[in-house]
Amino acid sequence: MQGPQTGGLLQYRFDGPEDAPVLVIGPSLGTTWHMWDRQIPELSQHWRVFRYDLPGHGGAPAHAAHSVAELADRLLVTLDGLGVQRFGYAGCSIGGAVGADLALRHPHRVASLALVASSPRFGTADEFRQRGVIVRTNGLEPMARTTPERWFTPGFAAAQPAIVEWAVQMVRTTDPGCYIAACEALAAFDIRDHLGRIGVPTLVLVGAEDQVTGPAEARTLVAGIPDARLALVPGASHLAPVEQPAAVCDLLVTHFSAAWQEAPAALPVPPLVPGPATPATPFSPVAEIAAAPVAPEAAGTERADRYEQGTKVRREVLGDAHVDAVNASADAFTEDFQELVTRYAWGEVWSRDGLDRRTRSCITLTALVASGHLEGLAAHTRAALRNGLTPAEIKEVLLQSAVYCGIPAAGAAFTIAQSVIQEETTPPA
Repeated sequence: MQGPQTGGLLQYRFDGPEDAPVLVIGPSLGTTWHMWDRQIPELSQHWRVFRYDLPGHGGAPAHAAHSVAELADRLLVTLDGLGVQRFGYAGCSIGGAVGADLALRHPHRVASLALVASSPRFGTADEFRQRGVIVRTNGLEPMARTTPERWFTPGFAAAQPAIVEWAVQMVRTTDPGCYIAACEALAAFDIRDHLGRIGVPTLVLVGAEDQVTGPAEARTLVAGIPDARLALVPGASHLAPVEQPAAVCDLLVTHFSAAWQEAPAALPVPPLVPGPATPATPFSPVAEIAAAPVAPEAAGTERADRYEQGTKVRREVLGDAHVDAVNASADAFTEDFQELVTRYAWGEVWSRDGLDRRTRSCITLTALVASGHLEGLAAHTRAALRNGLTPAEIKEVLLQSAVYCGIPAAGAAFTIAQSVIQEETTPPA
């Protein structure tokens, strides 16, 4: 059974008795709800199992979601339309991130939680933004080609070629734009400082040989979540529900059976607890009775806020490695200049709403060519790729610059940009 195909809803199906408690199951990046097929016969004997596909996965409409919170919100809208208010939740990888976000921002909706091959932070932001650059340039084939080694143990991959090919085809048939958006969502996801606020019984399940989100990440979750238990599955890598279906199923049945017995049938709805979410849209009051007095520290607070915002945007655009290198090289002589750049260039100008980041990258590349400041071109070519420009579009920007800024300057810029593009867009071996 599939739900309505609109941008605000997710593609879904139900299995199990209509009067049973609802268990929501979420997929990992690049997969479909079929990754849970081997668990459904057993789970559907106990629960009304709700499975969903990520946008652009499994033939779902390609309405990209750019944050984990947005995915969670779409899931709730879908469940609300079906009259589902309280549910258990199990999710793999990004599906687990969705469950953790729900437990943080909507704790009254989640009766119990299972985080499978998940993490409070998935690698580094640079890694996932780099993956987005590769997919935007080369399509999904590089990701599909490396799927077996990322998802399965070598022994399973060798013994089950049909399942491996099925997994590769899932990735190949995913919408590239939605895959890139999911990478951006994972790049921004970080709940390490919020784990203590997850207040539902939680099973943290991980394959013992998972090289993507392995036992170390699982132990971080267990250490941070007050009521969490760890389950290590031998002979499994990242896609443990596919590689060890019976073991994973038994663990889920045991966890959710106990959690449902312990959880009260109905809980009062607590006030919304602030948590990681899609940034709110700035607003102004319609009217004020009187202006609030300005606190003595207001100017300093505003300066600090702009610096914090600038650091965030600078890292998103230029990457953690670049910003870390700049900060490491700063000393007493240069630190004030770096603070000025972060606060003014990144916290004010780059943070304005008037232009999107793609357009700002076009302008920045042109300005660097025109001014002859090519020492910054490599970093901003990488930034342009992260901001969504393709190599073909960067080429057009430099051709346009050649007409108005001069052939020699543009020629030097082409040499620098070509080297960066080759480095950034070369698929993993």
